[in-house]
Amino acid sequence: MTIQPATLQFLQDLGNNNNRDWFQANKTRYETALDNMKQFVAAVEQALGETDHLEGSTLFRIYRDVRFSKDKSPYKNHFGMGFKRATKRLRGGYYLHVEPGASFVGGGFWQPNAQDLKRIRDEFAADDKPIRKIMADATFKKYFGTLQGDEVKTAPRGFDAGNPAIDLIRKKSFTVHRSFTDKEVTGENFLQEVKRTFEAMRPYFNYMSEVLTTDLNGESLVD
Repeated sequence: MTIQPATLQFLQDLGNNNNRDWFQANKTRYETALDNMKQFVAAVEQALGETDHLEGSTLFRIYRDVRFSKDKSPYKNHFGMGFKRATKRLRGGYYLHVEPGASFVGGGFWQPNAQDLKRIRDEFAADDKPIRKIMADATFKKYFGTLQGDEVKTAPRGFDAGNPAIDLIRKKSFTVHRSFTDKEVTGENFLQEVKRTFEAMRPYFNYMSEVLTTDLNGESLVD
């Protein structure tokens, strides 16, 4: 299963003609591209499901919500796909983004709620050796480089600015990211590369799942 060059070309053209008249005139091209992406999402879900327990997948709508945005462009110039892990004990979300010149595979913990964010920060403050070991792993570095995410400018309230893990504690999101070229996206091996990339996140996800389903004493927080 591959992503067709015509799908990327449609997105490229949509980005250059982001208006309802053009979209309606090219509705058949959109439906063809959408069908291509639906098939690819299903293929990724099946491939990833061979090694992880998934609850399901989502192909996000191409229509933008412009109610609170200064940008009134009615359509996204990309396809976004999410894959959710099943059960309360498996945390971390997989994401695939297909956009001409800006495609990537990502995942992690984007803007976790206040309770999860504090739990993560408390864990890093108490002992950052496990997460440092994961970040230093050769496979993690090869695929993702480092852990990413927006940060606060100073130490969050209640945390010591001198803590050795302050660079991690300051983060508001904890994500990983791997970019792909258009040639790679439309290549025969892209499905397998997506699967390998998602699987490279697994040690990180497993560690964070343990953190988010236990307290600082290691006691379970889920049934």
